[in-house]
Amino acid sequence: MEIMPEKLFSEADKASILAAIQFAERETAGEIQVHIENHCGIDVLDRAAEVFETLKMHKTKDRNAVLFYLAVEDHQFAILGDCGINQVVPENFWEKIKDQMLLDFKQSRFTEGLCKGIEMCGAQLKAHFPYDDKGDTNELPDEISFG
Repeated sequence: MEIMPEKLFSEADKASILAAIQFAERETAGEIQVHIENHCGIDVLDRAAEVFETLKMHKTKDRNAVLFYLAVEDHQFAILGDCGINQVVPENFWEKIKDQMLLDFKQSRFTEGLCKGIEMCGAQLKAHFPYDDKGDTNELPDEISFG
Protein backbone atom coordinates (compact mmCIF):
# COMPACT_ATOMS: atom_id res chain seq x y z
CA MET A 1 0.00 0.00 0.00
CA GLU A 2 1.31 3.38 -1.01
CA ILE A 3 1.82 6.12 1.57
CA MET A 4 -0.05 9.36 0.95
CA PRO A 5 2.48 12.02 -0.15
CA GLU A 6 1.50 14.38 2.69
CA LYS A 7 2.51 11.64 5.17
CA LEU A 8 6.01 11.27 3.72
CA PHE A 9 7.19 14.35 5.56
CA SER A 10 6.76 14.84 9.30
CA GLU A 11 5.05 17.94 10.65
CA ALA A 12 8.51 19.22 11.63
CA ASP A 13 9.78 18.60 8.09
CA LYS A 14 6.81 20.44 6.59
CA ALA A 15 7.38 23.32 9.02
CA SER A 16 11.06 23.49 7.97
CA ILE A 17 10.14 23.59 4.28
CA LEU A 18 7.51 26.25 4.90
CA ALA A 19 10.01 28.30 6.92
CA ALA A 20 12.54 28.02 4.07
CA ILE A 21 9.93 29.29 1.59
CA GLN A 22 8.94 32.18 3.84
CA PHE A 23 12.56 33.10 4.56
CA ALA A 24 13.46 33.00 0.86
CA GLU A 25 10.44 35.13 -0.06
CA ARG A 26 11.04 37.66 2.73
CA GLU A 27 13.47 39.69 0.64
CA THR A 28 12.13 39.14 -2.85
CA ALA A 29 9.07 39.81 -4.95
CA GLY A 30 9.52 36.29 -6.33
CA GLU A 31 7.30 33.36 -5.40
CA ILE A 32 8.28 29.82 -4.50
CA GLN A 33 5.98 26.83 -4.24
CA VAL A 34 6.58 23.16 -3.45
CA HIS A 35 4.43 20.33 -4.80
CA ILE A 36 4.91 16.73 -3.70
CA GLU A 37 3.24 13.63 -5.08
CA ASN A 38 4.08 9.96 -5.42
CA HIS A 39 4.13 9.52 -9.19
CA CYS A 40 4.41 11.85 -12.16
CA GLY A 41 3.17 9.39 -14.81
CA ILE A 42 4.80 11.39 -17.62
CA ASP A 43 8.10 13.18 -18.18
CA VAL A 44 8.93 14.96 -14.92
CA LEU A 45 9.29 18.40 -16.55
CA ASP A 46 5.99 17.98 -18.37
CA ARG A 47 4.28 17.07 -15.10
CA ALA A 48 5.94 20.00 -13.31
CA ALA A 49 4.61 22.29 -16.06
CA GLU A 50 1.09 20.91 -15.54
CA VAL A 51 1.32 21.54 -11.79
CA PHE A 52 2.79 25.01 -12.44
CA GLU A 53 -0.28 25.88 -14.50
CA THR A 54 -2.75 24.24 -12.11
CA LEU A 55 -1.32 26.30 -9.23
CA LYS A 56 -1.63 29.42 -11.43
CA MET A 57 2.05 30.19 -10.92
CA HIS A 58 2.24 31.79 -14.37
CA LYS A 59 -0.04 34.59 -13.20
CA THR A 60 2.46 36.45 -11.00
CA LYS A 61 2.98 40.08 -11.91
CA ASP A 62 6.67 39.72 -12.82
CA ARG A 63 6.46 36.08 -14.01
CA ASN A 64 9.01 35.19 -11.33
CA ALA A 65 7.50 32.11 -9.69
CA VAL A 66 9.50 28.93 -9.11
CA LEU A 67 8.11 25.45 -8.54
CA PHE A 68 9.97 22.69 -6.72
CA TYR A 69 8.26 19.49 -7.88
CA LEU A 70 8.92 16.08 -6.32
CA ALA A 71 7.53 12.70 -7.43
CA VAL A 72 8.88 10.73 -4.48
CA GLU A 73 7.96 7.16 -5.41
CA ASP A 74 9.34 7.70 -8.91
CA HIS A 75 12.54 9.26 -7.50
CA GLN A 76 12.21 12.25 -9.80
CA PHE A 77 12.16 15.96 -9.22
CA ALA A 78 12.23 19.17 -11.19
CA ILE A 79 12.64 22.86 -10.63
CA LEU A 80 10.61 25.01 -12.96
CA GLY A 81 10.97 28.78 -13.15
CA ASP A 82 8.67 31.13 -15.02
CA CYS A 83 9.94 33.20 -17.96
CA GLY A 84 10.74 36.28 -15.84
CA ILE A 85 13.23 34.47 -13.62
CA ASN A 86 14.55 32.26 -16.42
CA GLN A 87 15.59 35.36 -18.39
CA VAL A 88 17.90 36.60 -15.62
CA VAL A 89 19.42 33.61 -13.84
CA PRO A 90 22.80 32.28 -14.96
CA GLU A 91 22.98 29.45 -17.47
CA ASN A 92 22.60 26.02 -15.84
CA PHE A 93 21.29 27.69 -12.67
CA TRP A 94 18.48 25.19 -12.11
CA GLU A 95 20.82 22.26 -12.80
CA LYS A 96 23.27 23.52 -10.15
CA ILE A 97 20.45 23.67 -7.61
CA LYS A 98 19.26 20.19 -8.61
CA ASP A 99 22.81 18.83 -8.26
CA GLN A 100 23.09 20.32 -4.77
CA MET A 101 19.70 18.91 -3.76
CA LEU A 102 20.60 15.50 -5.16
CA LEU A 103 23.56 15.26 -2.77
CA ASP A 104 21.11 15.36 0.14
CA PHE A 105 18.43 13.28 -1.58
CA LYS A 106 20.93 10.43 -2.11
CA GLN A 107 21.42 10.40 1.67
CA SER A 108 17.63 10.36 2.22
CA ARG A 109 17.80 13.92 3.55
CA PHE A 110 14.87 15.16 1.50
CA THR A 111 13.86 18.05 3.74
CA GLU A 112 17.43 19.34 3.97
CA GLY A 113 17.93 19.09 0.21
CA LEU A 114 14.68 20.85 -0.51
CA CYS A 115 15.44 23.62 1.97
CA LYS A 116 18.91 24.16 0.46
CA GLY A 117 17.43 24.35 -3.02
CA ILE A 118 14.83 26.87 -1.87
CA GLU A 119 17.55 28.94 -0.18
CA MET A 120 19.68 28.98 -3.35
CA CYS A 121 16.66 29.94 -5.43
CA GLY A 122 15.70 32.67 -2.97
CA ALA A 123 19.14 34.26 -3.25
CA GLN A 124 18.74 34.63 -7.03
CA LEU A 125 15.18 35.89 -6.70
CA LYS A 126 16.39 38.48 -4.18
CA ALA A 127 19.18 39.58 -6.53
CA HIS A 128 16.90 40.00 -9.54
CA PHE A 129 13.52 40.73 -7.94
CA PRO A 130 14.21 42.50 -4.64
CA TYR A 131 11.38 43.05 -2.21
CA ASP A 132 9.65 46.42 -2.53
CA ASP A 133 7.63 47.32 0.56
CA LYS A 134 5.55 49.77 -1.46
CA GLY A 135 3.60 47.22 -3.43
CA ASP A 136 4.83 43.67 -3.02
CA THR A 137 2.27 41.16 -1.92
CA ASN A 138 2.52 37.44 -1.42
CA GLU A 139 0.87 36.46 -4.70
CA LEU A 140 0.84 32.70 -4.12
CA PRO A 141 0.26 30.59 -1.01
CA ASP A 142 3.36 29.38 0.81
CA GLU A 143 1.99 26.03 1.93
CA ILE A 144 3.15 22.80 0.35
CA SER A 145 0.69 21.28 -2.11
CA PHE A 146 0.25 17.53 -2.47
CA GLY A 147 -1.01 15.47 -5.37
